[in-house]
Amino acid sequence: MKENLRIVYMGTPEFAVASLRRLVEAGKNIVGVITAPDKPKGRGKKLGISEVKEYALEAGLTILQPTNLKDPVFLAELKALHADLQIVVAFRMLPEAVWAMPRLGTFNLHASLLPQYRGAAPINWAIINGESETGVTTFFIRHEIDTGNILYQEKEPIFPHDTVGTLYDRLMKKGAELILKTVEGIETNSYHETPQPESATLCAAPKLFRETCEINWRQNAEAIRNFVRGLSPYPAAWSQLHGRKVKIFDVQLSSDTSRLSPGYFKKNKDGSLLVGTADGTLQVNELQIEGKKRMTADEFLRGYQWS
Repeated sequence: MKENLRIVYMGTPEFAVASLRRLVEAGKNIVGVITAPDKPKGRGKKLGISEVKEYALEAGLTILQPTNLKDPVFLAELKALHADLQIVVAFRMLPEAVWAMPRLGTFNLHASLLPQYRGAAPINWAIINGESETGVTTFFIRHEIDTGNILYQEKEPIFPHDTVGTLYDRLMKKGAELILKTVEGIETNSYHETPQPESATLCAAPKLFRETCEINWRQNAEAIRNFVRGLSPYPAAWSQLHGRKVKIFDVQLSSDTSRLSPGYFKKNKDGSLLVGTADGTLQVNELQIEGKKRMTADEFLRGYQWS
C-alpha cells in the first residue's frame, strides 16, 4: 500500500534544486526545506540566499536555516514537522540527532557509483582519474560518511571531452529522477537495501582546495588534460605564467613536435599557445589571467606582451 509520506528536504546549491523541483512537480508532500543560512555574496557583500531557498520560496515551502544542526531550538523545529522521511542532496554532514529522527530514516544522493568516490568532490575526481563511467547513488545515512546501505544506482558515461560542468548537469538531472524513484520505492515498501562492498582499491573524492588545483606539468599530457577537465569551469586548474597566476579551462593534445620543458609556455608560429609536459605538448584553448576575464588563447595572445 502506498503511503503519502511527509518529507523534509535538505540541500543548498543548484545541484540540489533539480531533485527538489522534481519531487514538488510529482506532488510529493514536502513539509519542510532545510538549507544554509543567508550569507554575503559578491563584491558588494549583499546578503544572498541559497539556490535551494530561492526555489523553496517560489514553491511556497516551509524553510529552516539553522547555523548549528545540534541546536535544541532547531531540533525542536525539525521534530515539529513530523517527517516520515528526510532527503539530503549536497548539504552538510548531519548529526545522528537529525538523520535518525524520521521513522523511515534519511537518505542521501551521491554523485558517484558508491562505494567508489566517497567524499566531497566525486564528479571532479572521476574525471581527473580518467574514468569512463560514473553515476548517481541513493543510500541511507549512517555514522560513517557515504557508507550506508545502497537503495538505487544509475550509471552515466563520461565522454572524452566532458568537463566537470557538462557531467555535473547530466548527473543533476539523472539524480533528480533517482530521488523520485527512491521516494516511490520507500512509499510502496518495494525497495531493497544493499550493503556497500568494501575493496582495497576504492578511489576517494576529497574536498578540493586552492593548492590541490595547481597543475603539475611534470605529469604526462593526458593526465594533465584530465586534471584540467575535472576542474573546469570550477574551481579551475591553475598555474604560473611569467609570474602571474593563470586559470586554465581547456587544453588539448598537440601534434607539435618541439620538445618544451614541463611548464614552459610558448607562443607558436600558427598563433596557438603551447605548454610542455613530461611526455609531450599541450595546446591551451581557454584561460584567465588573474584579474582579467576568461578568454580564448587567441584573445589572450593578441593582447599579451610576450617576452
